[in-house]
Amino acid sequence: MEKKRKTEIPETLKELFTGILAALFLFQVTIVWLVKDRFSYSLGLWIGGMLAAALAWHMWKTLDQALSMGETGAQKLMRRQSAIRYGLMVVILGILTVTEAANPLAAFLGIMTLKVAAYLQPITHNVIFRLRR
Repeated sequence: MEKKRKTEIPETLKELFTGILAALFLFQVTIVWLVKDRFSYSLGLWIGGMLAAALAWHMWKTLDQALSMGETGAQKLMRRQSAIRYGLMVVILGILTVTEAANPLAAFLGIMTLKVAAYLQPITHNVIFRLRR
């Protein structure tokens, strides 16, 4: 019986989470003053941000699994898991659009904080590294 390994969250993923959170705060404090329905905007932004963090975590878990597989199996796994992530985004945005529970454009902006965090990761890494010294 194979013993299930315990994997620790890598520093890069922690830095992505930090970048997502920083981008969310930045968008919250700047853009909230420009919209009419502040609550809907804020709720949508934070729903999207939490989804961005979940997507980052899911990508890490998928990559971790794929690295222990052969090339063909890894490609199939990556395609399937990517489709699941995109499907989840479409479903969440669809639900927000239909129910009007929160602003779907703000939720999309929240999801895009994952991109912002990825681009800023080298800077985030340097800042965290300096703070630890």
